[in-house]
Amino acid sequence: MALYAELHRHLGGSVVPRVLWRYFQRNRPDLAQQFDEYGAFEEFYTRPRNTLDEYLELHTLVESVQTDETLPYFVYRLMRGAYIFENLAYLELRYTPYLRTSDQLSQSERIDQMTQIVEIVGRASQLGDYPIVTSQILCMHSRLPYEVNRAIADLAAQMKQYVCGIDLAGGDAHYADRLDEFVELYDYARSLGLNTTGHLYETSEGCYPELLPYLMRIGHGIQIPLLHPELLGEIAERGQCLEVCPTTYLKTGTLESIHQLKLVFDRCFEAGVDIAICTDNAGLHNMRLPFEYESLLTHDVIGFDQLQACQEAAFRHAFAWPHRQRPASILTGILQPESKSESSAIEDSLLSKPLKI
Repeated sequence: MALYAELHRHLGGSVVPRVLWRYFQRNRPDLAQQFDEYGAFEEFYTRPRNTLDEYLELHTLVESVQTDETLPYFVYRLMRGAYIFENLAYLELRYTPYLRTSDQLSQSERIDQMTQIVEIVGRASQLGDYPIVTSQILCMHSRLPYEVNRAIADLAAQMKQYVCGIDLAGGDAHYADRLDEFVELYDYARSLGLNTTGHLYETSEGCYPELLPYLMRIGHGIQIPLLHPELLGEIAERGQCLEVCPTTYLKTGTLESIHQLKLVFDRCFEAGVDIAICTDNAGLHNMRLPFEYESLLTHDVIGFDQLQACQEAAFRHAFAWPHRQRPASILTGILQPESKSESSAIEDSLLSKPLKI
């Protein structure tokens, strides 16, 4: 059985449409009533958007219902699906904790509540029946103030039992006016010993070479081989890895065809730059990680050798994977479920009655 490592999955975009629809029906009829039936909701939720900004607006829909009370439900369903349907051995789950806090609180109170959010996600993702090695990446955000983003970096450093790295999200086209600020934040994060990745070079408007030296991995980064291949040598020397999420670029209008990714893979392999294939927002795409690999293969974007190289690169660049052991050796122990399921009890408690908002 092939085993996969997922390095770029957003908590907000990970909820598959059927799960989200069921939650709306039971707990948020005001949202469910906007659609005649499930098919209309799925079409709305998963259809391609014209721009990345339009696409990212869907995150706000899910973020609004991922509260401290409901996060265990969503994380549980995510972990179960990742283990059973995707053969994931490793998962890094990223999100902005501030956006899961109560908007009824002051900024300082919301910053304090972020600790609780990280603990909730951390506990909910560690289940005996679905023993995926998992950790969190906390996302700073282009639309949050400096004080909040710095607090997110501090929180990542304080909670390394649950957190393996830091990210910058919110659309890379929005960094320009605050670029010095984000450089400072990444420099600060590195001084705290944090692993770093960041949404960068996803769009043609989001190309900021000033941030590259601070990143250990590059979230997306497809515009480097497409528009700035002269940077590939530096990327290879630093040992940076691109987190390429194929379906995303079709959903956001960034690319017109998956075949355009062939140049991305060819140039990266020629330059010695690693690529980890990821899903980004598996729920919004209705896409599982093994099918991202299969799609690239069947469209002749990559061959089997490149496919295997990308699988290995994902484990090699994983921030929280026990790198001293090969995947096959450690997974022998990981993939044996424990006896009576802790997760069954969670399932019963979460689904037996409506969740309160």
